[in-house]
Amino acid sequence: MIKKIIKRIRSILRFKNNNLKLRGTLSAVVIKPDGEIKNLGIISKRCITITGVFYLVDGLRDPENYPLDFFHDSGTGVTAEAVSDAELENPCGEARDEGTKEEGDSANIFKTVATHTYSGTFVITEHGLFFAPAGGALWDRSVFEAINVVPGYRIKWEYLLTIDSGG
Repeated sequence: MIKKIIKRIRSILRFKNNNLKLRGTLSAVVIKPDGEIKNLGIISKRCITITGVFYLVDGLRDPENYPLDFFHDSGTGVTAEAVSDAELENPCGEARDEGTKEEGDSANIFKTVATHTYSGTFVITEHGLFFAPAGGALWDRSVFEAINVVPGYRIKWEYLLTIDSGG
């Protein structure tokens, strides 16, 4: 199934080799109400989903009907990521935050950043990157060690998508 997905992406992007690689990494910074900052660094290195890849291909083909906007969400689910994931296991229920769309440290890296201010007390253990502010296709789901938050805590999420062309 994954080979078919990559083949479909290659045909859209017109890659002529078999070495296209997509890698997602998620970093987090916790910001407490008193201003204390804790940089957690990279907390996850996967998992781009099947529905996300299909949506990306549709977005490249038809951006008017499949906008490539990114929204960050978080939750308390602990089940390991899978390419078949279509949503967070247990979203915290607060509004998603629209992420930036920018180039990373090099031309083959896409970056999206969003900061969420929590209004409730949660043990955050999962993050999802979606193509819509509610519902919508899940691009990537990450599960990681617990991040405890209480009202007023903020988490700055940074997601990097590295696309290597091979050769």
